[in-house]
Amino acid sequence: MKEIRIHARAGQGAITTASLLGYSYFNAGMYPYAFPHFGAARMGAPMNAFVRVDKKPVRLRSQIYEPDYLIIVDHTLMRGFNCFAGLKDKGIAIINSDSKGQVPTLKSGQKAFVLPASDIAMKTIGRPLGNTALLGAFAAATEEFSLDTLLEVVKTRFSGKMQEGNIAAVKAGFEYIKNNKG
Repeated sequence: MKEIRIHARAGQGAITTASLLGYSYFNAGMYPYAFPHFGAARMGAPMNAFVRVDKKPVRLRSQIYEPDYLIIVDHTLMRGFNCFAGLKDKGIAIINSDSKGQVPTLKSGQKAFVLPASDIAMKTIGRPLGNTALLGAFAAATEEFSLDTLLEVVKTRFSGKMQEGNIAAVKAGFEYIKNNKG
Protein backbone atom coordinates (compact mmCIF):
# COMPACT_ATOMS: atom_id res chain seq x y z
CA MET A 1 0.00 0.00 0.00
CA LYS A 2 1.19 3.53 -0.81
CA GLU A 3 0.21 6.45 1.41
CA ILE A 4 0.21 10.17 0.58
CA ARG A 5 -0.21 13.02 3.05
CA ILE A 6 -1.12 16.50 1.82
CA HIS A 7 -0.39 19.57 3.98
CA ALA A 8 -2.31 22.76 3.20
CA ARG A 9 -4.49 25.47 4.60
CA ALA A 10 -8.27 25.31 4.27
CA GLY A 11 -9.27 26.87 0.95
CA GLN A 12 -6.08 25.94 -0.93
CA GLY A 13 -7.56 22.94 -2.72
CA ALA A 14 -6.16 20.04 -0.68
CA ILE A 15 -9.40 18.07 -0.87
CA THR A 16 -9.54 18.60 -4.64
CA THR A 17 -5.88 17.58 -4.83
CA ALA A 18 -6.59 14.34 -2.95
CA SER A 19 -9.62 13.65 -5.13
CA LEU A 20 -7.75 14.21 -8.40
CA LEU A 21 -4.88 12.07 -7.12
CA GLY A 22 -7.29 9.29 -6.15
CA TYR A 23 -9.03 9.34 -9.55
CA SER A 24 -5.65 9.24 -11.29
CA TYR A 25 -4.69 6.11 -9.37
CA PHE A 26 -8.13 4.62 -10.06
CA ASN A 27 -7.73 5.23 -13.79
CA ALA A 28 -4.30 3.58 -13.55
CA GLY A 29 -6.02 0.41 -12.25
CA MET A 30 -5.48 0.86 -8.51
CA TYR A 31 -7.85 1.15 -5.53
CA PRO A 32 -7.61 4.61 -3.93
CA TYR A 33 -9.16 6.02 -0.79
CA ALA A 34 -8.98 9.82 -0.40
CA PHE A 35 -10.18 11.76 2.65
CA PRO A 36 -9.61 15.09 4.46
CA HIS A 37 -8.84 15.90 8.09
CA PHE A 38 -9.24 19.35 9.57
CA GLY A 39 -9.95 20.91 12.93
CA ALA A 40 -11.65 24.29 13.03
CA ALA A 41 -13.36 24.63 9.66
CA ARG A 42 -12.22 28.11 8.72
CA MET A 43 -10.36 29.53 5.77
CA GLY A 44 -6.61 29.47 6.29
CA ALA A 45 -6.60 26.91 9.10
CA PRO A 46 -3.98 24.16 8.72
CA MET A 47 -5.45 20.92 7.44
CA ASN A 48 -4.47 17.63 5.86
CA ALA A 49 -5.86 15.44 3.16
CA PHE A 50 -4.80 11.85 2.67
CA VAL A 51 -4.74 9.26 -0.10
CA ARG A 52 -4.15 5.55 0.32
CA VAL A 53 -3.78 3.37 -2.73
CA ASP A 54 -3.30 -0.35 -3.22
CA LYS A 55 -3.77 -3.16 -5.72
CA LYS A 56 -6.69 -4.38 -3.59
CA PRO A 57 -9.51 -2.39 -1.91
CA VAL A 58 -8.32 -0.11 0.90
CA ARG A 59 -10.08 -0.74 4.22
CA LEU A 60 -7.84 1.27 6.57
CA ARG A 61 -9.52 4.56 7.55
CA SER A 62 -7.06 6.22 9.96
CA GLN A 63 -4.87 9.27 9.34
CA ILE A 64 -1.53 8.68 7.65
CA TYR A 65 1.44 8.87 9.99
CA GLU A 66 4.17 7.30 7.85
CA PRO A 67 3.61 8.48 4.27
CA ASP A 68 5.46 7.32 1.20
CA TYR A 69 4.82 10.73 -0.35
CA LEU A 70 4.15 14.26 0.87
CA ILE A 71 2.58 17.14 -1.01
CA ILE A 72 3.07 20.46 0.76
CA VAL A 73 0.71 23.00 -0.79
CA ASP A 74 1.71 25.81 1.59
CA HIS A 75 5.41 25.91 2.53
CA THR A 76 4.69 28.27 5.46
CA LEU A 77 3.29 25.25 7.31
CA MET A 78 6.84 23.89 7.55
CA ARG A 79 7.64 26.68 10.03
CA GLY A 80 5.14 25.56 12.66
CA PHE A 81 4.70 21.88 11.92
CA ASN A 82 7.02 18.99 11.21
CA CYS A 83 5.45 18.18 7.85
CA PHE A 84 8.17 15.60 7.25
CA ALA A 85 7.34 13.60 10.40
CA GLY A 86 7.13 9.92 9.57
CA LEU A 87 8.18 10.26 5.92
CA LYS A 88 9.45 6.84 4.92
CA ASP A 89 13.15 6.26 4.24
CA LYS A 90 12.68 6.37 0.45
CA GLY A 91 9.91 8.96 0.68
CA ILE A 92 9.40 11.80 -1.77
CA ALA A 93 8.11 15.28 -0.93
CA ILE A 94 6.68 17.77 -3.42
CA ILE A 95 6.81 21.34 -2.06
CA ASN A 96 5.15 24.47 -3.39
CA SER A 97 7.70 27.24 -2.85
CA ASP A 98 9.68 29.74 -4.86
CA SER A 99 12.75 29.05 -2.71
CA LYS A 100 14.79 25.86 -2.69
CA GLY A 101 15.96 26.88 0.79
CA GLN A 102 12.61 25.67 2.12
CA VAL A 103 13.72 22.02 2.22
CA PRO A 104 14.80 20.70 5.63
CA THR A 105 17.65 18.22 5.99
CA LEU A 106 16.42 14.87 4.71
CA LYS A 107 17.36 11.34 5.64
CA SER A 108 19.49 9.40 3.19
CA GLY A 109 17.23 8.05 0.46
CA GLN A 110 14.52 10.68 0.85
CA LYS A 111 13.97 13.24 -1.90
CA ALA A 112 12.29 16.63 -2.03
CA PHE A 113 11.25 18.50 -5.15
CA VAL A 114 10.51 22.21 -4.87
CA LEU A 115 8.59 24.08 -7.52
CA PRO A 116 6.83 27.46 -7.69
CA ALA A 117 3.38 25.91 -8.15
CA SER A 118 1.50 29.06 -7.12
CA ASP A 119 3.46 31.09 -9.69
CA ILE A 120 2.71 28.47 -12.34
CA ALA A 121 -0.99 28.63 -11.41
CA MET A 122 -1.05 32.43 -11.64
CA LYS A 123 0.35 32.23 -15.17
CA THR A 124 -1.90 29.39 -16.35
CA ILE A 125 -5.10 29.70 -14.32
CA GLY A 126 -4.99 33.29 -13.12
CA ARG A 127 -5.28 32.24 -9.45
CA PRO A 128 -2.53 31.19 -7.01
CA LEU A 129 -3.97 27.69 -6.45
CA GLY A 130 -1.02 25.48 -7.36
CA ASN A 131 -2.58 22.09 -6.69
CA THR A 132 -2.75 20.92 -10.30
CA ALA A 133 0.85 22.04 -10.91
CA LEU A 134 1.81 20.05 -7.79
CA LEU A 135 0.02 17.00 -9.17
CA GLY A 136 1.94 17.31 -12.43
CA ALA A 137 5.13 17.50 -10.36
CA PHE A 138 4.00 14.47 -8.34
CA ALA A 139 3.48 12.43 -11.52
CA ALA A 140 6.95 13.39 -12.79
CA ALA A 141 8.78 12.82 -9.48
CA THR A 142 7.14 9.53 -8.48
CA GLU A 143 6.20 7.99 -11.84
CA GLU A 144 3.20 6.44 -10.05
CA PHE A 145 0.97 7.10 -13.07
CA SER A 146 1.40 8.72 -16.46
CA LEU A 147 0.94 12.36 -17.34
CA ASP A 148 -1.84 11.32 -19.74
CA THR A 149 -3.71 9.56 -16.92
CA LEU A 150 -3.60 12.74 -14.83
CA LEU A 151 -4.62 14.93 -17.76
CA GLU A 152 -7.70 12.78 -18.40
CA VAL A 153 -8.77 13.25 -14.77
CA VAL A 154 -8.26 17.02 -15.00
CA LYS A 155 -10.29 17.14 -18.23
CA THR A 156 -13.14 15.36 -16.43
CA ARG A 157 -13.02 17.59 -13.34
CA PHE A 158 -12.78 21.02 -14.98
CA SER A 159 -14.42 22.69 -17.96
CA GLY A 160 -13.91 25.71 -20.19
CA LYS A 161 -11.12 28.14 -19.34
CA MET A 162 -10.51 26.40 -15.98
CA GLN A 163 -9.89 23.15 -17.83
CA GLU A 164 -7.42 24.80 -20.21
CA GLY A 165 -5.61 26.56 -17.37
CA ASN A 166 -5.40 23.47 -15.18
CA ILE A 167 -4.15 21.32 -18.05
CA ALA A 168 -1.43 23.90 -18.70
CA ALA A 169 -0.59 23.93 -14.95
CA VAL A 170 -0.31 20.12 -14.82
CA LYS A 171 1.98 20.10 -17.85
CA ALA A 172 4.11 22.95 -16.47
CA GLY A 173 4.51 21.23 -13.08
CA PHE A 174 5.41 17.96 -14.80
CA GLU A 175 7.99 19.61 -17.08
CA TYR A 176 9.45 21.66 -14.22
CA ILE A 177 10.32 18.48 -12.33
CA LYS A 178 11.49 16.57 -15.41
CA ASN A 179 13.85 19.46 -16.23
CA ASN A 180 15.08 19.86 -12.62
CA LYS A 181 15.09 16.24 -11.42
CA GLY A 182 18.87 15.78 -11.49
